[in-house]
Amino acid sequence: MSTPFTETHGFPYYDEPATYVTVGGRLRQWEHSGWKPESLSWKESCYIHTGLSGPVVCVDGPDADAFIAYLSTNSLKTFPEGTMRHAVMCTDDGLVAAHGILQRYDNGLYRHYAAGPWALYKALTGQWNVRAWMEDMYLTQIAGPKSREALERASGEDLGDIAFLRYRRITIAGKDVEVGRIGMSGNLAYEVRGPIEDGAAVYDAIYQSNREIGIERLGWRTYLVNHVEGGFPQANWTFGMAMIHDPDFRAWVGEGHFALHPQVTGSVDPADTRARLRNPFEVNWGSAVKFDHDFLGRAALERIKADPKQRRTVTLRWNAEDVIDIFASLYREGEEYRTMDLPSSPTWAHGLMEHADRVLLDGALVGVSSGSIYSYYFRENLSMGCIDQDLAVPGTELVVQWGDHGRRLKDVRVTVDRFPYLTEGRNSGAA
Repeated sequence: MSTPFTETHGFPYYDEPATYVTVGGRLRQWEHSGWKPESLSWKESCYIHTGLSGPVVCVDGPDADAFIAYLSTNSLKTFPEGTMRHAVMCTDDGLVAAHGILQRYDNGLYRHYAAGPWALYKALTGQWNVRAWMEDMYLTQIAGPKSREALERASGEDLGDIAFLRYRRITIAGKDVEVGRIGMSGNLAYEVRGPIEDGAAVYDAIYQSNREIGIERLGWRTYLVNHVEGGFPQANWTFGMAMIHDPDFRAWVGEGHFALHPQVTGSVDPADTRARLRNPFEVNWGSAVKFDHDFLGRAALERIKADPKQRRTVTLRWNAEDVIDIFASLYREGEEYRTMDLPSSPTWAHGLMEHADRVLLDGALVGVSSGSIYSYYFRENLSMGCIDQDLAVPGTELVVQWGDHGRRLKDVRVTVDRFPYLTEGRNSGAA
């Protein structure tokens, strides 16, 4: 019998303390040395994480260039092999349906990593002369100030020539590996990729050769902390994917599919789906929207861009006394506030979250906040808030209503702060 415990995972098993979780039918590493040391890893040394391994959308054929351009808000007129794009794909109404790293190869093949099956669905149901399929691949991330050193120790190669959003091939553990300079921690980071059956050997070679420099195995439990600190909105936690609310997509996938049933939580009414979705401008991806070509959602995004009443994503720093009061309610009579898990709340054990809390100014709704993380490094609770752009100024004081709709809510004082919050050693700078 095939189960998540018997399938190829892309990472090795060690006879050491660890916990695991199944997410979307896949076995994931949940925690290793503990969330505190794991959350310090990308500031002090580096981490290795392989939670995004799995199916990758592949497209080729005579219409591949035109098809990918039609789906992508990005300009792809110049897209040579060796470069990457953060490709954003929208529904017809301009909401983010899928996003992830896109690569084009000289043979005309495209791969869209960790993005979901939106491109596959559009290829298989449209009139394009393309082939589309899924490949099972490992995607292992190495991030932190020592990440380049870690990969050089594992490969024996100098990686100083790999600039931000560039990739090339190297060899690790005798395996042909694709390494790209991109990551979610905000600071220096890389991804290594290849066939899923090579993943465990490559992971083991990187980890074993770097124990002495303090590499940490980052688990799914702490992964979201680096997204919030680093300023990278995370699909299925910061916001939901609009594709799963598209009626035709739902019919194609089948209503019983796991991907169509996220956990809907937060003080925003669960019936308010739009509050849990985003257009590219709302998550600060406006630079990825280029009106130099026709693409799905273009008309809607042109209207959105011209509308002065926009929202954008900021870091919200939570008042410590109010957070402490949330925990203190567990020790008082009566209904407690929604419990805050550490280091991220709600936890990402389900894998698909649509959490949205109301953000208020003088009692008026001005945006939504997406969960909360505790940064052990900064000793702060932080969240990403999508708020009215005239309020998106550091120092603005607002209120987040923490809790679930219809239950007891806690008004938490928050302050708009820098975005991203972690500013040291940005990956777009020198390695």
